[in-house]
Amino acid sequence: MSQEVPIVRNVLEANDRLSDELNKKFRVKKILCLNLMSSPGAGKTTLLERTLTDLKDEFRMAVIEGDLQTDNDAQRVAATGAQAVQINTEGGCHLDSGMVMDALKSIDTEGLDILFVENVGNLVCPAEFNVGEDYKVTLLSVAEGDDKPEKYPFMFHISAVMLLNKVDLLPYVDFDLDKAKAHATKLNKDIKVMPISARTGENMEAWYEWLREKRAEKL
Repeated sequence: MSQEVPIVRNVLEANDRLSDELNKKFRVKKILCLNLMSSPGAGKTTLLERTLTDLKDEFRMAVIEGDLQTDNDAQRVAATGAQAVQINTEGGCHLDSGMVMDALKSIDTEGLDILFVENVGNLVCPAEFNVGEDYKVTLLSVAEGDDKPEKYPFMFHISAVMLLNKVDLLPYVDFDLDKAKAHATKLNKDIKVMPISARTGENMEAWYEWLREKRAEKL
């Protein structure tokens, strides 16, 4: 057991070195990189479909899709006209910087404004591995329960934004928006909390304004 700690630390340190390299590349090219995280089914791909469609005349965007198997999500994203690359982790619970670096070889980054990295659906592992991102964004579906930030604190502690998705379902589920926000802001006083519905488009403009602001900061 005494050897496990340094082994884990070395893996994380190696990943962080690659993440720093990626972040430097994105900074030089003025690309805003976002790491999208959530549990499975929270709506990351639906969020991307609407975002890519609604903002296609404002930004040149691309997506790196992470999943255990299939290229279903990448196909949905590509249907919007955006560049999309699929990473199948074959059982791995998260993406890492090496995977993202390899995937970038298949993306034309010249003139790219925003790169979305849709991580594997998991509220634990993805939080530990940086992938060169400027910000982490976590989606929480109202169908999941308002205590998720309390149960998975690190994910929400390190995120810049918490998107409370599927608010169109609020009349049908037992979810308290104020409690979810309170749990998250207790962990991270600076986290931006945005209740949205990626399916209906409700309050998506708040998300878009945040993207515009953060993209402008890269220039």
